[in-house]
Amino acid sequence: MPNEFNQQIIDEFRATGGRVTGPFEGARLILLTTTGARSGAPHTTPVAYLPDAGGRILIIASAGGAARHPDWFHNILADPQVTVEDGIFTYPARAVVLTGTERDELFARAVEADPGWAAYQSKTTRVIPVVALEQAGGGPPEASSWGEALRRIHDAFRRELALIRREVGESGARIGAQLRVNCLAVCQGLHYHHGHEDAGLFVGLAAQHPELGPTLDRLRAEHGRVAALIDRLQAAVGDATADPTDVRRQVEQLTDELERHLAYEEEQLVPILDRMG
Repeated sequence: MPNEFNQQIIDEFRATGGRVTGPFEGARLILLTTTGARSGAPHTTPVAYLPDAGGRILIIASAGGAARHPDWFHNILADPQVTVEDGIFTYPARAVVLTGTERDELFARAVEADPGWAAYQSKTTRVIPVVALEQAGGGPPEASSWGEALRRIHDAFRRELALIRREVGESGARIGAQLRVNCLAVCQGLHYHHGHEDAGLFVGLAAQHPELGPTLDRLRAEHGRVAALIDRLQAAVGDATADPTDVRRQVEQLTDELERHLAYEEEQLVPILDRMG
């Protein structure tokens, strides 16, 4: 059973599609459900995460620099099969405890992005573990309707781009390694989402609602413009000498174009998707 503080975060996270207030406001957060090593019962914990390459995410067993590992870490050592809630989807994942050079490099990347991780390490003699969560399946979105699902997906992209925009603004003279990964991860996510819409959602809507033809044509054209901006951002963050000012300008251009696109898509499609259940 989560403590009262964690339970409040869990309840708010589930009620708002991943948007929470308080100390975790604006943070990248998931709900991690593990199987108790002793009890065998499910235990859910709010955990901060970092995007990583290949679609996996990283969590760090800092426990605020405490002398012992958090309970969720002991649980995954006993059973690495976990459940992840990201505010939109709930999916099974496999937890992999990273070791050696990989652990050290990724922890250093986290510290570069947020020195707070180094502060936690300095408080304890244990080596703080880094864990990769690899998605092992999928499922439908956690929403009351397909229209609500679309809104939640859009809001997740809005939140992530707002975070990246802030991180670029605070990056100083260079773009750090974790920030590069954050940019590439959201670019990959947008490409996947728009490709899924073009090949799936839009095809289905066109078959059921022929009158949407011009709207869907416009949305596909906007996908093309967004894709061009994504490609430019990916090229910029892939350059080790990238100027943060230029990267921020490209993030702002992508955000502005995407926001117009999302607003139009929601205006045109959400009412229809809501009627579909």
